[in-house]
Amino acid sequence: MREAAALLAQARRVVVFTGAGISAESGVPTFRDALTGLWRSFDARRLATPDAFRDDPALVWGWYEWRRATAGRARPNAGHVAVAAIEARVPHAVVVTQNVDDLHERAGSVAPIHLHGSLSAPRCSACARPAPLPAEPPLPDATSLSAEAPPLSGGATLRAEPPLPSGTPDEHGDGRRVAPPRCAHCAGPVRPGVVWFGEALPSAALEAAVEAASACDLLLTVGTSGLVYPAAEIPRVAARFGALVVQVNPEETPLDAVADVNLRGPAAQVLPALVRAAWGAADPA
Repeated sequence: MREAAALLAQARRVVVFTGAGISAESGVPTFRDALTGLWRSFDARRLATPDAFRDDPALVWGWYEWRRATAGRARPNAGHVAVAAIEARVPHAVVVTQNVDDLHERAGSVAPIHLHGSLSAPRCSACARPAPLPAEPPLPDATSLSAEAPPLSGGATLRAEPPLPSGTPDEHGDGRRVAPPRCAHCAGPVRPGVVWFGEALPSAALEAAVEAASACDLLLTVGTSGLVYPAAEIPRVAARFGALVVQVNPEETPLDAVADVNLRGPAAQVLPALVRAAWGAADPA
């Protein structure tokens, strides 16, 4: 910790690169977690594809509305707050995240780079124009989840649920099948603004992340498995351009070999301690 704190205190250009682990500490499920409620029989990796949305938009949109509601109920943890504190103290700091929630923004981070898109930025699946988030969650259609669902889960059968009242897009982590809104420009179905399996990362976000990594003198990698490419290249880019790399993770990852310092533990514990050790602050703020 002392070595990492000294590196952070001296750094003038810092990239904080975050993965699913930091959001998981706030209760946001990762793709490795089992789905719950009506989604428990589905495979998340097969729902998060262009083919799944084309075959059954209501199924996929409903799942992403459940994900958006789950993320919306989560609160930034002490790790997110510490990241914002680093941004506030370092002259040139950039947050690059693989997460599609807005927990960094709600903790005070300014314009984090979202490599995998955002649940808060839907767009038209036909013309790609940005679309507004639904003002209120739309009512689910009356069809059974199993009646029209594509074979995403090995033949799961799920019953239709009654309409939701106004409020969050789901209740008690349950989830509903919901028809997506239509684009105001071309009437195409609106899709979640995230990167699906098989899709390229947004070029502007990837270029900005690579530029920041190549120019930084310290990169903090937090809560990422180091297995999802091309995002996993970001810490390696920083190392190749001469930056020091500090990893915060409770488990060993392929980035252990890249990191100059490995700090074992959850982000919500390690990052506030790192900020205190670097600057002597009683609390990240």
